Amino acid sequence: MLRSSALRSFRMAAWLGWQIESNWTDPFLFAIYSIIKPLAAAGILVIMYRVVSQQAFDTPMFAYLYLGNAFYQYVSAVTTGVSWAVIDDREHYRTLKYIYVAPLNIPLYLFGRGIARFLTTTFAVLIIIAFGVWLLKMPLSLASIDWPLFLVSLLLGTVMLALVGLLLAGVTLLTARHSYYIGDAVAGALFLFTGAIFPLEVLPAYLRPIGYALPITYWLELMRRALVGQVAQAFPTFSNVSSAQLLGWLALMTLALGVVSWAVFRWCERVAREQGLIDYTSNY
Repeated sequence: MLRSSALRSFRMAAWLGWQIESNWTDPFLFAIYSIIKPLAAAGILVIMYRVVSQQAFDTPMFAYLYLGNAFYQYVSAVTTGVSWAVIDDREHYRTLKYIYVAPLNIPLYLFGRGIARFLTTTFAVLIIIAFGVWLLKMPLSLASIDWPLFLVSLLLGTVMLALVGLLLAGVTLLTARHSYYIGDAVAGALFLFTGAIFPLEVLPAYLRPIGYALPITYWLELMRRALVGQVAQAFPTFSNVSSAQLLGWLALMTLALGVVSWAVFRWCERVAREQGLIDYTSNY
């Protein structure tokens, strides 16, 4: 019965999240927007790379930063998708208090609300990678992809990012409406420390431990290895570490993050209940 309730909470929240994300315009315009936005972002990166490095697009360096930038979109999308649901339901739709009295698993409900952002971002990532392969001749082929590593890493990374979103959702329960973009803010703050667009060796020595302490760093490396294996040999950050070791470290860090996120969310939730913040609206 408990498992059925949890699954129902997740499934209905995912359906609701998709309806909210996609109902602001007609399907045709939504599809156009979903295509143009990621291509514009990728185009900016391509121009910057070309102007600064003066190198061709078939080099390991381009594949490294291009794929890192593409998959980093999940960081902002998933963390914001999960944490934003608190603001959306409490401040916009004024339904969070009713959700709390319904027979729902709240963390799984929040995870489900983030699914819509995950799906739209997956569409954007596929477009960006296709653009890089077909027009920029990025060295990637379907035959060379390590599919088991790719699927396991993507699933584990998505769970990890959802747990970060759950932690931020707990913080959002205790803050006012100005926490709209807390997921984007965290993603932006971590962008330079995760090796998304350059190896950690580029950072000053005293800043590198920050990157090594972040699970996102290991996830991005695994995604690159799954798609373009030679990138791992072209850059020194994890050149002496196997993919199995990286996967193990990511799993352990995700497990630790899950414990911390669950504890923080439950604590914030308890404080929010005691202070009457579940139905709080800041009206600005």
